[in-house]
Amino acid sequence: MVKHNNMLVNNHFKKAWQIHVKTWFNQPAKRAKRRLNRQKKASFIFPRPVSGPLRPLVHGQTLRYQSKLKFGRGFSLDELKLAKISPRDARTIGISVDFRRRNRSLETQTANVQRLALYKSKLVLFPRKAKKPKKGDATKSERNAVVQQTKPFPYHIVRSKDKARAITAKEKTDSAFMTLRKARLEASRVGDKIRKERKAAAGASAAASKKEAEPKEEKEDKKKKK
Repeated sequence: MVKHNNMLVNNHFKKAWQIHVKTWFNQPAKRAKRRLNRQKKASFIFPRPVSGPLRPLVHGQTLRYQSKLKFGRGFSLDELKLAKISPRDARTIGISVDFRRRNRSLETQTANVQRLALYKSKLVLFPRKAKKPKKGDATKSERNAVVQQTKPFPYHIVRSKDKARAITAKEKTDSAFMTLRKARLEASRVGDKIRKERKAAAGASAAASKKEAEPKEEKEDKKKKK
């Protein structure tokens, strides 16, 4: 019950809730429309792949997602160089290029180079002018036998597994922590080593120039005495 001299409660429950209700009665029709649009796109871009340009295999970032394999933005310049494809030509034959990407792993780089080589072996180049085909273009029979790629270019990663073996005596005594610590210490002292070598080289060159200058001074002194 309301206390003191306040306004009586007048709750208003008769809201126009029908206005705010959302329905999805057009869901089956939208599904059919999307399918027709995909078919139209596939026929329009034929014989190019429906899923778009070829993309590299990359690993997720951070320790949590690094084991997850997915498609990246584009192939790096090093990968294209190893596959003997120029970045300019790569875009014209359906290969995506990422100029900012760097290769941090040799295994991933090798897998992407193999992916490019497999793509090149299956690639069918249509001539710009059918009456004037250039070197490397597909013949008429090859063009007629082309099948459009409807899904992303497949991949298969072979996981390397080490065979079981006996643990050696050295592995039993060695410490992984101390090995990493020593390597980190040596890496931090690389600059000191380089500075010492430069200083020693500079001192040796100064001593050599001093020795060369001494005979000249002696000759000049003899001339003055005469």
